[in-house]
Amino acid sequence: MSYVDGFVVPVPKQKLDDYREWSKKSGELWKSKGALEYVECVGDDVQPGKVTSFPQSVKLQDDEVVVFSWIVYKSKEDRDRINKAVMDDPMMKNTDPKSWPFDGKRMFMGGFQPIVEIH
Repeated sequence: MSYVDGFVVPVPKQKLDDYREWSKKSGELWKSKGALEYVECVGDDVQPGKVTSFPQSVKLQDDEVVVFSWIVYKSKEDRDRINKAVMDDPMMKNTDPKSWPFDGKRMFMGGFQPIVEIH
């Protein structure tokens, strides 16, 4: 089975185009290091819930949208190798998190082992 990293991040609406460009570059970097798939999706129907929700999870503000993303790898071992290579790449090493078009402090992520895959 593959391995998946998932991310949820708040993005200011006024920076969505910048985020899209940043994501394209990031996706190309991950793919060049061996990721199988890189997907970024902007929230279209993500309402606040009574207990929890995508908006609540990132403390979404009125001028922001939620972005849900994932990266697919061949295995967890590939994911670990690829993420190290990405973090060692000059594009990432030379980027100040303050310049990111999103609030990285409210982003959350995790690695997931698929239990069902239907292609």
